[in-house]
Amino acid sequence: MEFVRLLLVFLHLLGMGMLVAMIMLQARAGKDAPVNKGWLHGAALQLLTGVALVGIDPLVDAVKYDHVKIGVKLLVVVAIAVVVAINVNKPKAPSWLLPTAASLVVLNIGVAVFWT
Repeated sequence: MEFVRLLLVFLHLLGMGMLVAMIMLQARAGKDAPVNKGWLHGAALQLLTGVALVGIDPLVDAVKYDHVKIGVKLLVVVAIAVVVAINVNKPKAPSWLLPTAASLVVLNIGVAVFWT
């Protein structure tokens, strides 16, 4: 079961990496570019692996999670997904989307690292 937990942590970190990469990719694409669908893939990977990590916690007994922290992280990743999903089919990303999504990604990483 420890292997499953470590695999989920690995995939969770890959999802975070995807979101950070989407910040750079969206910034490089310019103001007239559409929203990259990678935002949704990264947010979905973070969401699914995060829920799975909390779900297998009673089976592993390796980590005790702060459920308030997990709830905040859940709200932030859902906010990222909603902001991106609303704008993904538009031909041009709104000017506020990149700073908003980037701020939410940084907030999620900050909560993960500094909330102890």
